[in-house]
Amino acid sequence: MDYDNQAVFQARKSQAGEYERMLRKIARNIGDLTKTMGADAVINNPEPLQDALSKYAEAIEPWANVVSGRMLKSANRINSRQWKSYAQVIGRELAHEIANTDTGAAIRDLQQYQVLLIKSLPIEAAQRVQRIATEALSNGNRYDALRQEILRTSEVTESRATLIARTESSRCAATLTQVRAQMNGSSGYTWRAHRDKRTRRSHREMNGRFVAWDEPPTLDNLTGHAGCVPNCRCFTMPVFD
Repeated sequence: MDYDNQAVFQARKSQAGEYERMLRKIARNIGDLTKTMGADAVINNPEPLQDALSKYAEAIEPWANVVSGRMLKSANRINSRQWKSYAQVIGRELAHEIANTDTGAAIRDLQQYQVLLIKSLPIEAAQRVQRIATEALSNGNRYDALRQEILRTSEVTESRATLIARTESSRCAATLTQVRAQMNGSSGYTWRAHRDKRTRRSHREMNGRFVAWDEPPTLDNLTGHAGCVPNCRCFTMPVFD
């Protein structure tokens, strides 16, 4: 089998799906808080909802640690298996060594960032509510329109949660591949992109190109390796000299 043409290191949809379901719970809770306080009351005085959302952000930190830790544990286990599948390309001995590389430090860094992202959901919702309330005072916008925007807080947060889950599941998978590869002598990878209409032109054009690990490309004003920028389904195929 030609493994160079296989999606060996592609992020698994199941990882993103489970993470997304968990993060969307936060959006629903934020929506419940907003409805409980009432859109009219929030427009007139957003501080109680802002305070509640700020407290919620702190309260979910233990939960965020558990949820992100579970996602990363799964990602690390899958990545280890992927390296073993890559044995026919790089040799069984090297594949086994790479699969068993210590990724503890990388996982700790990734988890710390995941927790910050999860806590940012209610914080960003609070900031959004403040902006809407300020517009009501300064711009004289229609009250009904502002009220609807307040009630859309859950929907907006859910969209943000989905983006975080999908982007971070892919980025974590790609980062674990990079860490294992670099610690075992890889200088870079071959960029692999899906050749369909959903793939951005700039990413399709990267397909098959060699990229050094220490030189992430900038495409469409976003800098990052394959699979590490929002809505990127590309993946890496590590190269060993």
